[in-house]
Amino acid sequence: MITVSIVTYKTDVEELKRCFTSLSSPLIKTIYIVDNSNEASLADFCKNYNHVVYIGSENVGYGSGHNKALKLASKDSDVDYHLVLNSDVYFKPSIIDKIAEYMDNNADVAQVQPYVSYPNGDQQETVRLLPTPIDLIFRRFMPKSMAKRLNYRYTLLFWNHKTPLNIAYHQGSFMFFRLSAFQKVGMFDERFFLYPEDIDITRRMHKYYRTMFWPEVSIVHAHRAASYKNKKMLLVHMWNMIKYFNKWGWVFDSERSEWNEQILKELDYKGYNE
Repeated sequence: MITVSIVTYKTDVEELKRCFTSLSSPLIKTIYIVDNSNEASLADFCKNYNHVVYIGSENVGYGSGHNKALKLASKDSDVDYHLVLNSDVYFKPSIIDKIAEYMDNNADVAQVQPYVSYPNGDQQETVRLLPTPIDLIFRRFMPKSMAKRLNYRYTLLFWNHKTPLNIAYHQGSFMFFRLSAFQKVGMFDERFFLYPEDIDITRRMHKYYRTMFWPEVSIVHAHRAASYKNKKMLLVHMWNMIKYFNKWGWVFDSERSEWNEQILKELDYKGYNE
């Protein structure tokens, strides 16, 4: 069986309803809604679904919110997998069954990310190397030509994204986990309020298990990119990335260097092309 957690903050009910439609697989036992805005209207909406558990909360952040659900899910002996999901994601319900079957057949895989597209069908750049400070902070302030060159390598734009890849960074909108792996790795690092918690948890999983990009199934993510549109969210993003690099290393990060080099070699990276 599978549990799901969605952390909400002043989330549109229609958006959440569409997301719930995607979660109609019989394998899904419980959907936890951790509402960081603690809205009565959302609590009332969730009462319409027997398998939805509403958890009202102060705004504790993304990872901390999901940890509330993971702690409950880990107590259920019937549950093998847990899906961390954004409310602005939707997909065919059958992909849940397909990912669960893939995980059943690959006991060394702790985490799966499907192919992700925008609503217009364009590929979303969710498969990435582990970031350096230049990739995630300073790139925003560089000339466009230089930033484009860096982004080409960092987001693996030279690759067709059509084959499975064991990679240490999964984007956080859809993270399908083997629940037992959290016992070894630990849950989301609650020092991060928002943004780098997906990088942090994936690389911790990657150290002991395979963390797979698996493009046999696909989802749609109506990505808002809030930090590119809102100065307050930009500051939140940058502050939390500072915390991330303080934890893992700014210039010296041996795992990052080793794993990124492995990926680039595996994908036969030849350098930037205009």
